[in-house]
Amino acid sequence: MLGMNLVSFVVLLVIAVVLAVVFHFVLRYRFLEGSDAFLGKMALGWVGGWLGSPVLGHWLWKIGCVYVVPAILGAAVAILLSVLGWKAVAKALGARPVA
Repeated sequence: MLGMNLVSFVVLLVIAVVLAVVFHFVLRYRFLEGSDAFLGKMALGWVGGWLGSPVLGHWLWKIGCVYVVPAILGAAVAILLSVLGWKAVAKALGARPVA
């Protein structure tokens, strides 16, 4: 079955919101400012959490159909790689001194 139940969706949403708050407001790890950047982190965190169990495995606690620890790790990696990727692109396209 390809569907997702409401409990799994809410668990992934809570994980994504908590990690987006931590990275955006607490750690201030960001490329863009504002609420749209926060919502982007939240969406990427949800997708990363959703992919966490298939990629990292099925271990420890399970709520609904979501394994919590792999979902947290997957969401954190998705947010980190997103910001890191945009920072790398900005640095690569930035002004370079002429030798």
